[in-house]
Amino acid sequence: MDVTLTLACLLAAGTAGLAWRSHRRARRAEAEAAGLRLALDAERHTALHDPLTGLPNRRAFYRLGAERVAVHDKLGIVAAVVDLDDFKRINDEYGHAAGDTVLSTVARRLADYAGDDLVARLGGDEFAALLTGAAIDVANGSHATRISTVLSSPIPLGGTVSDLSVTVTASVGLVPVTPGMSLAEALGRADTEMYVAKSLRCREPQAAPAPRPPVTPMKPVIPRQPTELARSKAGGS
Repeated sequence: MDVTLTLACLLAAGTAGLAWRSHRRARRAEAEAAGLRLALDAERHTALHDPLTGLPNRRAFYRLGAERVAVHDKLGIVAAVVDLDDFKRINDEYGHAAGDTVLSTVARRLADYAGDDLVARLGGDEFAALLTGAAIDVANGSHATRISTVLSSPIPLGGTVSDLSVTVTASVGLVPVTPGMSLAEALGRADTEMYVAKSLRCREPQAAPAPRPPVTPMKPVIPRQPTELARSKAGGS
């Protein structure tokens, strides 16, 4: 009887130990799977987002934008291309850290302006967006004006260059997405409109430099002639 009881206790202990080890292996496998999922999500996010601004990149814009354009008949979508003017000057004068600050600030302002609409950084100083409810503003240019105004506020350079700030301007191209138009076609037309806007901006008259004060010509110095008294004294000596 004692032997049977002992064997039963040993068997129960072994079964409990096996169950405990199996539970530990299952928990470890779950943790590893969760870690792999997180790593995969991070890789997907990195592959579809710009590392500097955090906005969707070109690849993500075309993927997500194609889905939105497919249902444009229900929403009314406008394709927008935004390109900063003379951005190279900022890098040249203040350094690339300042340029990164400007790009990040512009990206944040565009994202705030667009709200739930799609905004992406295509590369360099060029951004794109698919804006809903904007078609009515395309003809008179008010939508482009509002975007330019949003971006025109001074941008503090912070720790990059003491307490300096810079002001940027942008050229904006807007094109309504019409039935049957692909995302690539809409973006291409918006890009053309952007370059038209940029060329017009380049033709705007620049402020004339302040006139220099007139230069007063110097009068010639004429030697003084000796007076009669001075000549008489000279003769008397």
